[in-house]
Amino acid sequence: MTDTHAHLDACAEPAEALVARARAAGVDRIVAVGSGLDSCRETLAIAGRERAVWAALGIHPHQAGDPDAERLDELRELLAEERAVAVGETGLDFYRDYAPRDRQRELFRRQLELASELGKTVVVHTRDAEEETAAALERFDGTVILHCFSSPGLLPAALERGYYVSFAGNVTYPKAEELREAARQVPADRLLAETDSPYLSPQPRRGRPNEPANVVHTVAALAEARGEEPEGFAARLDANAAAAFSLA
Repeated sequence: MTDTHAHLDACAEPAEALVARARAAGVDRIVAVGSGLDSCRETLAIAGRERAVWAALGIHPHQAGDPDAERLDELRELLAEERAVAVGETGLDFYRDYAPRDRQRELFRRQLELASELGKTVVVHTRDAEEETAAALERFDGTVILHCFSSPGLLPAALERGYYVSFAGNVTYPKAEELREAARQVPADRLLAETDSPYLSPQPRRGRPNEPANVVHTVAALAEARGEEPEGFAARLDANAAAAFSLA
């Protein structure tokens, strides 16, 4: 299996221990996500040490008001590294509003341009900004992953445009039937699973920090929601991840 989104540099335990436990659970690939330049550098360093780890590098919308948002030339240099497979996470967050919305829009636009320039997949974060996110992505002609999908209003555009839709541990929560219904509508070749470690621990691990090994619970919940056999379903999601990120 592949955990398509984990913030390894934000976890309390060393990445080496997390990767080892993931491998023991059957998770043999992890896409680690950097948010901000320092985080991106640390994420690349982890990917350099751990062959199971690949890197997605970007400036989070919460950071749109920070100095890093003006240093995309440095981000471009980091994205040129061999282990960097995607731009992100980037996008719009009008729920927390930790950064001015106009700055978020500009940063999202510039990172989409960077992904297009470099031919990289883009990993998108969106909260309470479905219409604007869909409009911004309409002009992007590359591969799109909707990370930690929790925006059913964005599903019609995702299905029409062939985006990858990635579900995290919150799809396992008892009250998350709306998310499970969304997962049933996504074509089999466009589904992904993630942990968003160390956040959003799945139901069997709630109250504890999340980690890549726990993606097995998300995969199991998705398989159950879709009425599919878990082993074959897990293999299909793994193939989807390889295609989405062009992983070897």
